[in-house]
Amino acid sequence: MKQIFESGEFSSNRITDSAYNNLLTESRQFSAGQVSTSRTTIFLSHKHQDLDDLKDIIGLLQTQFNAKVYIDSMDASMPARTSGVTATRIKNIIDKSDKFILLATNDAIDSTWCNWELGYGDARKFRNNIAIFPIKPKGTADSTYKGHEYMQIYPHITKYTDFDLMFNGDNPRYPGYYVESNNSRISLQAWLNNR
Repeated sequence: MKQIFESGEFSSNRITDSAYNNLLTESRQFSAGQVSTSRTTIFLSHKHQDLDDLKDIIGLLQTQFNAKVYIDSMDASMPARTSGVTATRIKNIIDKSDKFILLATNDAIDSTWCNWELGYGDARKFRNNIAIFPIKPKGTADSTYKGHEYMQIYPHITKYTDFDLMFNGDNPRYPGYYVESNNSRISLQAWLNNR
């Protein structure tokens, strides 16, 4: 089982720069309430410096799971400088989104804004609609990952490979992505579909 992913691990899913720029229009429309979609919407909390991993995870969520991803850094209607207006707009978007995922890199874990978004998402989305996506720096040991505490209290995204295939009573583990917490495991697809 893979509990902590490595930066760059999802690069084969990376969206192109033009697809990333298209998120500008989609994010603006979503924040204005102009988009009705049958696709699951995700508020993806992230540190802006994690752009490559962000593009990789957006690609994974869009192509493999048909999710619609909102990222505040592509919402042109956000104020140029962070303020109370920024916080209010982010709260409104989190409320409108079906799911909340924190791209939990070490930098995001150190970020005041990401932690604030996670706290608000926790209060609004509760356990069945919030998860962390843990990513450590490339080439580092799992023990250097700063988010171990988060993985103890928040559901987190994991991956089982063919090698991990095993049965545990009535709870089989098949290869794929899952959202896990201390007491439960659900496939990422089922989690996203459960709105």
